[in-house]
Amino acid sequence: MPFEHVSVMLEETVSLLNVRPGGVYVDGTLGGGGHSAEILKRLNGTGHLYGIDRDMDALEAARERLGDGANFTAIHGNFHDAVSLLEAEGITQADGFLMDLGVSSYQLDTAERGFSYHVDAPLDMRMDQSAPLSAETIVNTWSVQELTRILRDYGEEKWAARIAAIIAEHRAKAPLKTTGDLVACVDAAIPRAVRNRDNGHSARRTFQALRIAVNDELDPLRTVLMEMARFLKPGGRIVVLTFHSLEDRIVKQTFREMANPCQCPPGFPVCVCGRTPQVSVLEHQKPSHEEIERNSRSHSAMLRGCERLDTVWNLEIPGGRR
Repeated sequence: MPFEHVSVMLEETVSLLNVRPGGVYVDGTLGGGGHSAEILKRLNGTGHLYGIDRDMDALEAARERLGDGANFTAIHGNFHDAVSLLEAEGITQADGFLMDLGVSSYQLDTAERGFSYHVDAPLDMRMDQSAPLSAETIVNTWSVQELTRILRDYGEEKWAARIAAIIAEHRAKAPLKTTGDLVACVDAAIPRAVRNRDNGHSARRTFQALRIAVNDELDPLRTVLMEMARFLKPGGRIVVLTFHSLEDRIVKQTFREMANPCQCPPGFPVCVCGRTPQVSVLEHQKPSHEEIERNSRSHSAMLRGCERLDTVWNLEIPGGRR
């Protein structure tokens, strides 16, 4: 199956990145190369673009589309490690980072990848298929308490405990092997009347939660954003496209924290904590009605950005780094 993915808010996203000729830019979620193609067009043969993706299918498709030459380098890796990957390439600063978070249309539509609840397929959900942890491993080996936690925290699923219990009952008889097995557990856990009132497929929250857990999508995000901000040149930007409230909340809060980091009590006449603003927050954007009509998967998209100020970095990054 060819790697096809419709880039959501393409013009808005790349425009917010404010590509400057001669600059160094990073597409942390390369995918099929839609955003990258537009960045390269605006670089017009100058500067350099680094495209990172953990999905080898995506990298192969992007290389075919963009080449791998004078001002573009494709890197197999996780955007969580973007700064260290760039340092390994000899880069010490960047002019911009772009991230299009979540699962791609290609991954959803390729049944054997196991991301979709519409088709019976192996329970995989790995964006990097060389990674050891799959959805099958989680549902068959993690405790009921851990399953409940990820369904509640990552899927915002009200029936988390009941679904986890049904999964445990199922695997006691036979391991869950396919997406169909998982959907059957969700259907058994949630009463039919509730499922009929659901706005969408009743398994979507469970699949979202497992996908996030398999690919560790949320926990490193705050740290990554701060590392990227520290790595930016003054005037450089981070632009992030999100598709559900959990990741959007982290992006919004992290940008605000870097823009207003002072921890002094409100009554203090001057700042004594030494934490000064590192970025300015850019105005967020949503897709137009016309785009939502053309591409229904864009309806939940939120575009956010921040711009690095010309200041000395003085914030502690989670993990003890500054």
